Amino acid sequence: MPAPGTGAAARPSDGRDRFSGWRPRSLRARQLLAASLALLAFLALAGYALDRAFVDTAQDNLRQRLKSYALKYTEEVEFGRNGTLIPPYNTPDPRFDMPDSGLYAQVVLPGGPWGSNSTLGPGLPEPPMLGALQESFEGPLPITRADGTPAQAFRYGVGYVWPGTSQHPEFPYSIYVLEDAQTLTAQIRVFRGSLWVYLGGAGLILLLLQMLVLRWSLRPLRRVISELTRVQRGELSGMTERHPRELEPLTDSINAFIESERENLERQRNTLADLAHSLKTPLAVLRTQLDNQSDPQAMRQELDVQLKRMNNLVSYQLARAASSGHKLFSAPVPIEPHAEEIVRGLEKVYAAKGVICEFEIDPRARFHGEPGDLQELMGNLLENAFKWARSRVLLTVKLGATAPQRRPGLFLAVDDDGPGIAEDDVAKVLQRGVRGDERVQGHGIGLSIVQDLIRDYRGELHVRRSEELGGARFEVTLPPGL
Repeated sequence: MPAPGTGAAARPSDGRDRFSGWRPRSLRARQLLAASLALLAFLALAGYALDRAFVDTAQDNLRQRLKSYALKYTEEVEFGRNGTLIPPYNTPDPRFDMPDSGLYAQVVLPGGPWGSNSTLGPGLPEPPMLGALQESFEGPLPITRADGTPAQAFRYGVGYVWPGTSQHPEFPYSIYVLEDAQTLTAQIRVFRGSLWVYLGGAGLILLLLQMLVLRWSLRPLRRVISELTRVQRGELSGMTERHPRELEPLTDSINAFIESERENLERQRNTLADLAHSLKTPLAVLRTQLDNQSDPQAMRQELDVQLKRMNNLVSYQLARAASSGHKLFSAPVPIEPHAEEIVRGLEKVYAAKGVICEFEIDPRARFHGEPGDLQELMGNLLENAFKWARSRVLLTVKLGATAPQRRPGLFLAVDDDGPGIAEDDVAKVLQRGVRGDERVQGHGIGLSIVQDLIRDYRGELHVRRSEELGGARFEVTLPPGL
């Protein structure tokens, strides 16, 4: 029987899975979806803006056309001496003479309105009296055609004042011109039909172009995937360098991972090979002692010596294996706390010598790697300096070389005021692959571990005479990392 609440807990998870299933799983689909939505929004906004611009322009053109008709009537309309209206003989447009033609003219007078022949039949709204030179543009206003069907019209009006005569005083009058909105509506309908057809065609063409551009722009990613597949199959040793700048950090990281794995594998093989080779001699000596059946006491002493030697060899090889080398994308490690911890321990060990260690550490400097590697590196160099120094040791840490979009390198130097190292002996001190008991002469076994660490971090080690303290100076330079 399921525990209480088990089904309830499973339901939200299933819901999340169903909700997340609709999301596009490829970059191409995501980009195409985003571009399509953006294109759709742009076309909708552009179509709306063009539609409003056309409607406003068409209405303004209608206003100007009606105004020109009104001005023409202003020129043609005359008044008698008694103030009666004399209709114009010539109308601005023949439609003014046709009943219910859709174009109407009205003159508002104090004694009552006058209308053109086209006003006979339809029901038009009653026009108001306007002030002198006052203009108005209204619409669409409801009207009724001669057949009784409802319609709409736009109306333009302008007001005037007749100056009057000695027989009749002055009075105001207004001239109105109306046009059926059907004409404007037809224009807008035709424009909108053409607009959305053209915008739709342009949208399809742009969508196809986006697909082609997207396919072209994602080609470097497909090439990276293809190269990575070939690397996994063993057909390539690493990623090539023919990639855009934006993908270089990715390909460099992949190459760094590949190189790191190869180095780790090579290090493990070398460690096992070195250990096996180093143990061959002690085992051969023990085998010889057993075959010779020598004195038990001598055999016991030889056994003790060879076991100690084998223990030292195993400890050394384990120490080398523990320095696992360059860890990619490690968190930055501050230098000074680890240096103080190491120096406090060394001051107790070499208390009889009274050695003083000084720091010159840039607070911005960081070690990008394992804290154990930093302790191993500084510990061996500082212990070597304490061993050979007379009274002073100097630790210097600075920021190393920098590179764009990479973490800065590191420069570390340890000086002592001891006897120093002759130039002829530097090569022996830094010689690679020397046995443990061969390295006792000089600066000890710790320097081999230092060299392995620096090599794993792709750095450099230089040994020279210290200009400040007069003894040996060990300089470690680590390059910029990923």
